Amino acid sequence: MKNTLLLIAFHFLFHFSFAQNGEVINKEAIHFNLKSNNDSIDFIVIDTVLKTKKPIFLFCQGSMPLPLFVKSKDEPMWMIGGGVANFNIEEIRKNYHLVVISMPKTPVIVDEKNLNESYCYIPDPTKPTEFALEYELADYLENYQKRANTVLKYLQKQKWVDNSKLIVAGHSQGSKVASAIAVSNKKVTKLGLFGANPFGRIDQMIRNYRKEAEAKKITWQEAEEKINDKYDMLRESYNADSIKVKPYLLAWKSFSKPQINDWLKIEIPTYLAYGTNDIASDLCDIVPLFYIQNAKNNLTLKRYPKLEHNFFEVNDDGRANHDKEHWPEVMSEFVKWTLN
Repeated sequence: MKNTLLLIAFHFLFHFSFAQNGEVINKEAIHFNLKSNNDSIDFIVIDTVLKTKKPIFLFCQGSMPLPLFVKSKDEPMWMIGGGVANFNIEEIRKNYHLVVISMPKTPVIVDEKNLNESYCYIPDPTKPTEFALEYELADYLENYQKRANTVLKYLQKQKWVDNSKLIVAGHSQGSKVASAIAVSNKKVTKLGLFGANPFGRIDQMIRNYRKEAEAKKITWQEAEEKINDKYDMLRESYNADSIKVKPYLLAWKSFSKPQINDWLKIEIPTYLAYGTNDIASDLCDIVPLFYIQNAKNNLTLKRYPKLEHNFFEVNDDGRANHDKEHWPEVMSEFVKWTLN
């Protein structure tokens, strides 16, 4: 990895050193790195040559420390790319430079042995549930927003970038990041939100416990205990001493704030897409009510029946059918919308 990720040249701007040219990884993407004294931001442009001037399409990936590329022992290196490998990449590249920012304090390329079953980066393969402490300390919304705006500021100065448009989209946790970027960066022209929760993160767990009790999968007493436990966890996340002991609470605190408050501040066209079998996005059905009440008409809502959080079809037992994915057409519909 150390040879692959070396950058060719640097210059200084805004206290960051920027790579003039990045290394091509796996003949799929160009890697850039922005460094300061206390941070290092990696991102990729899904291309191998940057000559054509096009607008930026920034895709904000979901939660967990997933690398952008995986180095396998028995197979060629392959790209996760924050989930963009699920899209029709060529379709996006016809009109945009597709950009993905690496998760904080997470290597761009990770050896397969340092991944757990969910493809998350784990420093110690013998401890599959333990993430790097540096990642947990950096895993909060305000940090993702700052890192993204740093990347966008750099990209806007490149000769191969058309600044007449800037598309920002995100899935799941990435929808929260995308929303925060749109609120703070006036250069964004269109916003895409996929599998979003209008009211944060913890609330979907509470709603799920209630549904389990209603379906008699658990008792109401068990549901109440679980719900109270989540109240306590959120309360604890606002305690500075608790965060010192449990740094993962930073994420719960920042990502559990309602998104709807940000959405109502946004004036640019906003596209909200979700599956009807996604517990995280259940409350997207009532989002138009808030827009109507606030005399806002910049929302396009796209509901996908019988699809789950990652846009797979759902079997009769409620489980995702991973042989029937719909991410390509879901994203393609959004890309067409951005061109109008």
